[in-house]
Amino acid sequence: QVQLVESGGGLVQAGGSLRLSCAASGRTLRNFAMGWFRQAPGKERELVAAIRWTGGSTYYADSVKGRFTISRDYAKITVYLQMNSLKPEDTAVYYCAAGSVVVVTTSREYDYWGQGTQVTVSS
Repeated sequence: QVQLVESGGGLVQAGGSLRLSCAASGRTLRNFAMGWFRQAPGKERELVAAIRWTGGSTYYADSVKGRFTISRDYAKITVYLQMNSLKPEDTAVYYCAAGSVVVVTTSREYDYWGQGTQVTVSS
């Protein structure tokens, strides 16, 4: 089992920044990847960013490119999401996910999920 512990959510004004953290306990898996998904009220869950553990290749949703940065701490098995220039439309519950992943944009490929952390951006 992999346990995920999230932190860093909160309330911020438009244009501000937040950094989300997700620490995983347990062992990494084949094709291990970690990512951040978000779900806004009345919307489907969508991938925000993902990173592969070996090699560190990244993926970003078009809506956050240039504003968000995903990174990893290999030793701590921790992933971060630095969110800059936040907009009200970024308001959502953000979920950390991890697992043995082939297609990082497919949520069902992630076996492990955090509890979610609320990000609210006010104008």
